[in-house]
Amino acid sequence: MAQIKNEVAYKAALARIDALLPLVNDETPITDSNYLELDMLSDMVAEYEDAHYPIGVPSLVEVIKLRMYELNLTQKAAAAMIGISSARFSELLSGKREPTFQTARNISINLGISPAIVLGVAM
Repeated sequence: MAQIKNEVAYKAALARIDALLPLVNDETPITDSNYLELDMLSDMVAEYEDAHYPIGVPSLVEVIKLRMYELNLTQKAAAAMIGISSARFSELLSGKREPTFQTARNISINLGISPAIVLGVAM
């Protein structure tokens, strides 16, 4: 399969994808030339991005902050949800303290964060 070999080709592929997106929808037959081109370019762009723009595993603090944003929680409300004081929660968010096992369990259950992320286990 062809590869995107440099940033110029990557940007050209992104521009072509932008041009193809309005031409392809859920009803487009898989034999349509626009569909086929979009499918191939998308795979090539994904491969290039995996190699040149990898997305690392987020830290527990980043995920907690994102979850707080998603749930519209204050630090005080989030601390109450996981059963610790606001001061302890602040230490956790600043990286000064690691969660205890019980706190980690409560973070996973009450904030809906994967146990693998809470425990720092790469998946």
